[in-house]
Amino acid sequence: MNKNSETEFRFLAEPTDVNFGGKVHGGMVMKWIDQASYACAAQWSKHYCVTVSANAIRFIQPILVGQMVTITARIVHTGRTSMHIYVVVRASDPKKEEITDTNRCFITFMAIDEDGTPVEVPTFTPHSKEEEMLEKVAISGKDFAKKLDKHYQQMVGW
Repeated sequence: MNKNSETEFRFLAEPTDVNFGGKVHGGMVMKWIDQASYACAAQWSKHYCVTVSANAIRFIQPILVGQMVTITARIVHTGRTSMHIYVVVRASDPKKEEITDTNRCFITFMAIDEDGTPVEVPTFTPHSKEEEMLEKVAISGKDFAKKLDKHYQQMVGW
């Protein structure tokens, strides 16, 4: 693993985090993903960062009040000014060993200076087969997002 390429948040899901169905609200999970990803991007780039996109957010299992939530955000690809981060959310009963993957996604951040101008970020280099595979997925997702943006422009006009 690359130095400063991963950030992990751990906390308990609280009663204020749930929706009317008694499960943690999806919007709350997305907020946590964004916060952990920002910390990862800022740690990697040493700059303030802004969210560019969140792709392929998957809600696999619900999170319940009182469960230990672990959010792992890790750099898997960099562009000139962008960082592509793979995020996995896991939940568990803190008194038990079993851990469940609840969410995953790729989120992209851009590093900017005080004037809001994009700045270059350190290059990510994969150091394992898993990192190589995740980088390939991130690149594929980036290419797909560009095609989708072009399609929107052609079909919708913006």
